[in-house]
Amino acid sequence: MAAVVVAVFAVGILMSGDRVDPSWLKFYSGAVLAATLLLAAWDRYLWRLPLAQKLRQVPRNLQGTWKGSLESLWVDPSTENVPPPKAVYLVVRQTVSKVSTVLLTDESRSVSSLGLVSTGEGPVALAYLYLNRPDIKHEDRSRMHHGSAALDVTGLPPTRLKGRYWTDRDTRGELDFTERRPGLAEDYDEAAKMFAS
Repeated sequence: MAAVVVAVFAVGILMSGDRVDPSWLKFYSGAVLAATLLLAAWDRYLWRLPLAQKLRQVPRNLQGTWKGSLESLWVDPSTENVPPPKAVYLVVRQTVSKVSTVLLTDESRSVSSLGLVSTGEGPVALAYLYLNRPDIKHEDRSRMHHGSAALDVTGLPPTRLKGRYWTDRDTRGELDFTERRPGLAEDYDEAAKMFAS
C-alpha cells in the first residue's frame, strides 16, 4: 500500500513537470513501519476505546465470556417433551477485522468457522457458522453437526446477545446471553467458575 502511494506521488510529480528527487525516500521504511504499527494497534486495541465504539462503522466490542441459556425447540420423539433450558457460555474472541466464537455446554462445544459483527445502519448483530462436537459419551444421542446462529446485540457497551440458532439436523432454538466477563474461558468448567463468584 505504501509502495502504491509512493508511485502515485511520483507519477503526479512527473506529470506536473517537476523532477522526482529520490532522497525523500530515505523516510520510506520508517513511514511503512509507523503505518504498520498504527494499523496493528487499531486492529487489536484502539477500536475498543469508548470513543471509537460510538462510530457506526466500528463493530461493537463483544469480546469475553458470556453466560446465558439455550432453549431447544426439539421434541423428543420418545417422550414428546421439549428439553428444559440449559446454561451455556459463549466465548468471543475479536479484533476489528474478525470475530470467532466457541459455545460451551455441559455436553459439547461449537466452534465457529466464519463470523461477522454487522456495522453501519440497522440493528447490530453477531452471526456465525459453527461445527458442534459433542463429548464422546454423548455421541450416541447427539451426533456432530453444522449450524449457524444470529444474535442481536443490545447496548453500548453491549449488555445482551439474544437470537436463534439452527442446525443441519433440522433442529433449532433460542440463545440468550445477559452476563459477561472479560476473560476467555477454555472449557465449560472454567467458564462456570468465572461466574461463580
